[in-house]
Amino acid sequence: MEEIIRIFIGILVLALGFPIGNFLSKSTKEELRKGQNWFKAIIYVSLILAVVFLFLRIDYLLFTFAFIAIVTSRSLLKGKK
Repeated sequence: MEEIIRIFIGILVLALGFPIGNFLSKSTKEELRKGQNWFKAIIYVSLILAVVFLFLRIDYLLFTFAFIAIVTSRSLLKGKK
């Protein structure tokens, strides 16, 4: 039961990444244009590390890197518009 609660809380935190990414894209348009390649690198590294920690079954690092990937990708996608 405790494991289910931890995963549910992790999913809720990941869902918060979408509005946070949208807010950051509106707030930091100049930085998004200048550092677009770095943002893409952060997304790729975060996704790779999230998959690694998925297989290693380290939940808090999995959710941390997935959150970073979500926020960065949302801010990058919204910043292009």
